Amino acid sequence: MEFDHFSYGWITPVVAYLISVLGSLLGLRCTSHARLAEWPVGWLGAAAISLGGAGIWVMHFTAMLGFSIPGATIRYDVPMTLLSAAIAIVFVWIGLSIVVRGRREIVALPIGGAITGLGVAAMHYLGMFAMKTGMDMEYALGTVALSIVIAVVAATAALWFMLHVRGLLATVGAATIMGLAVCGMHYTGMYSMHAAHSSHHAAVTPDSGVEPTQLLTPLIVTITLVLMMLVILVGFAEIDERSTRDERLDREPRDPAAHWPTTDEVRNRQSADWGLRQPAPQRGRPAQRADNPIGDAGSARDVRMPRPVADRRGSQRIAQIDA
Repeated sequence: MEFDHFSYGWITPVVAYLISVLGSLLGLRCTSHARLAEWPVGWLGAAAISLGGAGIWVMHFTAMLGFSIPGATIRYDVPMTLLSAAIAIVFVWIGLSIVVRGRREIVALPIGGAITGLGVAAMHYLGMFAMKTGMDMEYALGTVALSIVIAVVAATAALWFMLHVRGLLATVGAATIMGLAVCGMHYTGMYSMHAAHSSHHAAVTPDSGVEPTQLLTPLIVTITLVLMMLVILVGFAEIDERSTRDERLDREPRDPAAHWPTTDEVRNRQSADWGLRQPAPQRGRPAQRADNPIGDAGSARDVRMPRPVADRRGSQRIAQIDA
């Protein structure tokens, strides 16, 4: 039986991708602050909620809103759905903690990426198991394995971005790539699923769970509040970091040779002394005075001076006499 992944058109995949990019962006910034903080636990928790909660789980559920099976009713087991969200957040937090606190990146990065990727895959397939359709669900093992590999590679790349990305443009670029990787893993996993009518499965009843639209309102309210809090938190942290950096630069002594002097600096100095120093006197020879351009004691023996010389016509002219 064929599935319809885009029952609402391109609205659900586009919205899911944008949410994944926003969650990845906030996760990158929170991790950047965690690397610089003395107590990074809070920032790591915020990064796990941003990436694991919004960037991965919310993206997954938003994309599932557009999923439908012709002739079947879909309901979700709420406790199992919330458990999948908790798994995504916890595994992302474990991976981030290993990478940020690890001393050797070459060892910590693959371990953290593997743990995070396996957690993302577990979240995805647990969310699929929480979906009640009254049909037999089967999975192609090859495609499932491919989706797990994509999840591990995408998680490793995301953790690498969180360690090395600097600057606003680079962070936005990394977040767009992470969003593509998360969406690619989701739809690859969905492509591995097949359904068939079953006679021994009980029909889907209201007691089986809630409809996807019934989760939409609390989901939107929760996501909006969490993302707003994270945006405000990251924004205040960015402002505080910039102010601290400016104050530190103002307290540092300035090298006159490394910057252009201000008007006050020039006014408070003697223009004759600023940047001008007389050369050190040589050994055995007195220093040359600034008001004596001739040299030592004004000796004419070392300087050739012009003097007047009379020609046959009685006029005077200046000539250079060579010694």
